[in-house]
Amino acid sequence: MMIAVNTEILVDVWQHLLTDPRKSWVLFEHGTCVVLTAPDGDLAEQATEILREFGPVYAGSPAGDFGVIDVKDADGWVVTGHHQDVLTYVAPDEPSGQENFAVGMCGRSKRHRDGTELHVVHVEDRRGPAGPV
Repeated sequence: MMIAVNTEILVDVWQHLLTDPRKSWVLFEHGTCVVLTAPDGDLAEQATEILREFGPVYAGSPAGDFGVIDVKDADGWVVTGHHQDVLTYVAPDEPSGQENFAVGMCGRSKRHRDGTELHVVHVEDRRGPAGPV
């Protein structure tokens, strides 16, 4: 059973985990974050295009693969997929168990929902003003 995590908590978690001041990111409704290593134009649109391609799960393909990272700086886990900049947060009370398989399946399911629903809830634009010319 997936428990909804509120947006404010998700934003706080991702702000805590993604500390590189040069990395902009976009958060989707179910906890999937797309890190934009080369942000350009409308960040929500850029992230949505990435998640549209790399979010949905197709069994038997690389889209079904996942990895689980036990984060030290926050409660819960980050679940990776087949795109290195698409990450999904799983809170400690969400998976049906604490083992990596249950956590990974929960995160993969959340990534799939985000990749098909594509509902942006937060944009963290860390593009600063242009440096000295």
